[in-house]
Amino acid sequence: MRNPLGNPRGGALIVAGVMSGTSADGIDVALVRVSETGRRGAAPAAQVRSWRRGRRLGATNSLRFQLLGHAKFPYPAAVRRAVLAAMNAAGARVADLARLNFLLAELYADAVLATQRKLRINAQLVGCHGQTLYHQGERESFLGRRIAATWQTGEGAVMAARVGVPVVSDFRPADMAAGGKGAPLVPFLDYLLYRHARIGRIVQNIGGIANLSAIPPGASAERVIAFDTGPGNMVMDAVSERLLGKPYDRDGRIAAAGNVVHEVIADVLGGSFFQKKPPKTAGREEFGREFVSEFLARCGRLPKADVLATATALTAMSIGDAVRRFVKPRRSYQEFVVSGGGANNPTLLSMLVRELAPLGLALRLSDEFGLPSAAKEAVAFALLAYETWNQRPSSVPSATGAKRAAILGKISYA
Repeated sequence: MRNPLGNPRGGALIVAGVMSGTSADGIDVALVRVSETGRRGAAPAAQVRSWRRGRRLGATNSLRFQLLGHAKFPYPAAVRRAVLAAMNAAGARVADLARLNFLLAELYADAVLATQRKLRINAQLVGCHGQTLYHQGERESFLGRRIAATWQTGEGAVMAARVGVPVVSDFRPADMAAGGKGAPLVPFLDYLLYRHARIGRIVQNIGGIANLSAIPPGASAERVIAFDTGPGNMVMDAVSERLLGKPYDRDGRIAAAGNVVHEVIADVLGGSFFQKKPPKTAGREEFGREFVSEFLARCGRLPKADVLATATALTAMSIGDAVRRFVKPRRSYQEFVVSGGGANNPTLLSMLVRELAPLGLALRLSDEFGLPSAAKEAVAFALLAYETWNQRPSSVPSATGAKRAAILGKISYA
């Protein structure tokens, strides 16, 4: 088949990565130049089959990438309300969900086109995560079958038509079809960017949900440990919205003035999610509106600053608990690299430092490694799209629990 991009598969591409996370605050776009050492072209069918039999992910793959620029586009207020209402909803109109699928695709296309104009660079390929409305990584009974399910909305065909290049979207189902939980997928980037021959690093992303990738010194990709640790900014932001009428506690200033109620945190950390061994994944199904209502009930009549301090400490302490329980005892790590929106919260970072000090982990920010925290997840989906375009798997089975590495996503052509 003729390559629609007009260059050899395996060649350098400019890819637009598009991310909208569980916080549902907007759209991040990153333009990335992706190339590789030793261009190989498309993987032949026999090679793909060998990966499916368990060939080591990344054994013959050496990607290079350069961030050319990035931009953020907040959702219009009405769109954000509609997205939040649809997430993990007990009931929703089918017509509204269908319309939201096409509307978000229009907004994603607008964001890519605006970023191209700003940077005066045109993408040749787009990788779009879409907006998660529902994610159930564990199998549950439904109409006589036990199934796992996920839904990232935002129609790839609409984006491809608007932007004029192929779009890779809907990344998570392929991993779930291979027996995985569909998340986390960012460990592919974490491994490429943060692996080191002598230094073990734990890479912690704090978005709406917090997730980590633990990369031992000199590790191959299949030795990466990755899982969701619990709430990131999601609970803090929801508490701020309910108590203060503000979308978030800027710089954690109000939380810094409060006192942490450790009894509440101990009660929450006794819950089943935190006790469960990896691989595991979370979303608004675990830490959304119902969880926040229960959290506020546990806090009772505490001063607002104390409630925010406790919500912030919950994120920090759940991360520390996950590292102690599931990561640190197993291997030696020296650095703890923080990315995501939570990296901009000084109060949260100071709490994290206290959690990490007894573990001998030095806290660093992802920006120190040349990749701005705000662009990281969008860059990750640009790289995943590049691998999919080249017919190569990019999921990390040790992170998702899948039986094999999978070629992720679906391609919509312009």
